[in-house]
Amino acid sequence: MADRLFSFSANRRIVAGLLVNLLSSICIVFINKWIYVHYGFPNMTLTLVHFVVTWLGLYICHKMDVFSPKSLPVRRIVWLALSFCGFVAFTNLSLQNNSIGTYQLAKAMTTPVIILIQTTYYKKTFSTKIKLTLVPITLGVILNSYYDVRFNLLGTVFAALGVLVTSLYQVWVGAKQHELQVNSMQLLYYQAPLSSGFLLCIVPCFEPLTGDGGIFGPWSLPALMTVLFSGVVAFLVNLSIYWIIGNTSAVTYNMFGHFKFCITLIGGYLLFHDPLSLNQALGILCTLAGILSYTHFKLAEQEEGKSRLAQRP
Repeated sequence: MADRLFSFSANRRIVAGLLVNLLSSICIVFINKWIYVHYGFPNMTLTLVHFVVTWLGLYICHKMDVFSPKSLPVRRIVWLALSFCGFVAFTNLSLQNNSIGTYQLAKAMTTPVIILIQTTYYKKTFSTKIKLTLVPITLGVILNSYYDVRFNLLGTVFAALGVLVTSLYQVWVGAKQHELQVNSMQLLYYQAPLSSGFLLCIVPCFEPLTGDGGIFGPWSLPALMTVLFSGVVAFLVNLSIYWIIGNTSAVTYNMFGHFKFCITLIGGYLLFHDPLSLNQALGILCTLAGILSYTHFKLAEQEEGKSRLAQRP
């Protein structure tokens, strides 16, 4: 009886964690797009708000014994903090200047770019099956972008920069966690305030401080409350990702990610009336097929590797 109650309680926590991640991951895209479309809030300042709220949230988690910080030398995470700034800023700029469909599909190009970086600079090898899955992913993104009636050069540049910096950030995060022997929350605890400091120095160079559209401009209370709420949601995204991976498995997280991908695309077309042509729909399906195939083959290879290790005497 006690085992059943424990199992039921554990399942409820997992469902709650998945639900928080689902809602926060989808909400952050729509809230940020709403802020750009209806309030015109400056991009870098919004990114800075996200960093500060994330660090404050992690500080509260530390005080509640959710995790234990580990002392890290600042010089060893400087480049990581800079790439974090670029990753979030360029991703938000891509969202600001593209339709949600194009923004979401562009993010799918992160996987091919990560593989390219790891193959070129880290001499890591990938199977032919994994490499072949990159073809439908890339083809689908190109197809969608080409037929997007809101296609614009600036949005494409920001999307490309976002993919490049995001890929570098993800590669470096994995390397730094292994090098410094820390988990994602311990690393983010030091990285977020450092990134906030960098952004605080450069924001005045790119965005006005006062007047319409300025950081200290005449923003309405609903605009400020929405911006603050987006910061809280951004923190929940980071926290729930860490919790899901720690309490379920990579399979659960990846499969759940595909569901979020589809919901976000559908929501973009329904809420913001993004136009969708037949060719764009084919591009989306092509990219989704590539992502599912990649995940299937990658997880199968990981399981095969674990089986080989278990069979060794």
